[in-house]
Amino acid sequence: MLYIVVGLILVALIFDYINGFHDAANSIATVVSTRVLSPGKAVLWAAFFNFIAAFLFGTAVARTVGVGMIDLNIVTFAVIFGGLTGAIVWDLITWYFGLPTSSSHALIGGYAGAAVAKAGFAAIVPGGWKLTILFIFLSPIIGLTSGLLLMTAIFWLFRSTAPSRVDRWFRRLQLLSAAFFSLNHGANDAQKTMGIIAGVLFAAGYIETFYIPFWVVLIAHTAIGLGTLAGGWRIIHTMGSKITKLQPVGGFAAETGAALALLIATQTGVPVSTTHAITGAIVGVGATRRLSAVRWGVAGQIVWAWVLTIPAAFTIGGGAYLLLRLAGAR
Repeated sequence: MLYIVVGLILVALIFDYINGFHDAANSIATVVSTRVLSPGKAVLWAAFFNFIAAFLFGTAVARTVGVGMIDLNIVTFAVIFGGLTGAIVWDLITWYFGLPTSSSHALIGGYAGAAVAKAGFAAIVPGGWKLTILFIFLSPIIGLTSGLLLMTAIFWLFRSTAPSRVDRWFRRLQLLSAAFFSLNHGANDAQKTMGIIAGVLFAAGYIETFYIPFWVVLIAHTAIGLGTLAGGWRIIHTMGSKITKLQPVGGFAAETGAALALLIATQTGVPVSTTHAITGAIVGVGATRRLSAVRWGVAGQIVWAWVLTIPAAFTIGGGAYLLLRLAGAR
């Protein structure tokens, strides 16, 4: 039993690492594309704040993932492994093609697929999905609106200031906005892995009631921070330069707008997509210049990847569980 539990926790941490690797673009693409930080310094900056988030936020999102979306009574080791497999495989596929999709939605999709393969749709807890589905649409809209409004306000406030001075100030301010976004990215995304690990401990009987031990918080934030250090450079290129061209002032507005969207979701316990939030904010910033400044074809490809994420991970997770059942696992 102990070996199975340790093995599943390691698989969950591998997902967490890949989450950081896959989503590093969310934290550093803007600050790299504006040349405020070199790629190496940017990943160190982001990884540090990913980890520090362990000491500043609660575990509301972890509880939602752990007990709010899937009926714990049907959760077994095979269900958890199948769900993690669905998330990991989809993350690697989208990383290969340079698509900034949601690791969060890949995880909940894979987890749901494995649970449904075991017990049918009765395994789904409808209440836990309502806000998550709602925020699939809300997070990019909040990010877009925040980025657009912040950029518009900055244009108005600094309309009489020399562009060189604005650029110099916002190069410094973008360090703060990148830190703010990385902090919220770590807070929301690391908690999803915490919920899965706590589910493993509960299923094994190591904890009698569902809660998140602090050592789980620490290892989850460590794994996502190490993944961010590795950096998924294919996706960074897509986020930082293919959607629209950013200056430091635009990078500041995009990061701050997206971080606000994540902060709202984290405080309400919603496992939201950091990718959706930052992509929406980048589009909003680009649209303040002119609509043609946004490469809508690239944005359309990203949206299609978003739409496919939960169904694809669901299918892979369900298939992985069925293969495990054929092998004798339950």
